[in-house]
Amino acid sequence: MLNSWVVTPTCLPTVLRRCHACASDRFRANGKFRVNANHKLLDAWLLVLCTVCGDTAKLTVLERMNVRSVRPELLDRLHDNDPVLAAELLQEPAVRRRNRIALDWDDAWRLDTGGSDHLDGEVIDVSVRFAARIPVRPVRLIAEGCGLSRAEVERLITEGRLVSAVRLSGKLSGDFTFTLKR
Repeated sequence: MLNSWVVTPTCLPTVLRRCHACASDRFRANGKFRVNANHKLLDAWLLVLCTVCGDTAKLTVLERMNVRSVRPELLDRLHDNDPVLAAELLQEPAVRRRNRIALDWDDAWRLDTGGSDHLDGEVIDVSVRFAARIPVRPVRLIAEGCGLSRAEVERLITEGRLVSAVRLSGKLSGDFTFTLKR
């Protein structure tokens, strides 16, 4: 039987960017946007706060866009300070590249395994699904989900008792499956 695990975000990730006021490198997003219109051109920013000094920085979302080219639903979500939109935009590679930021997902996600009754079998087939693009080491997920140490998971991989179609070293942010043979 195939067990399903889900990696879900619990909050917005920490934004890694240098603060101009205090030289800190961590900002937190609270889902607030600033929209500015200059005649028919529109600018929009996601506001982030420095975790040390509280200084506000702006992450560019829209820059000098014609008002008619912006979807009305997007404009409404920007005006409503939609936190789901903030999460979506932080995960957009184009937004991260344009603003030269990285995301730190530590303590911003959880693993839902559906209980521990799935660990009783001789062979365990697990499908891991990501609710958002959260880069996590598969070894960490498997260790947490199965109640093992990371060293034990590494040993199972080298022994060939833990197999997957994807490479289990490094970080993944996409769905994968694995089989654990006890």
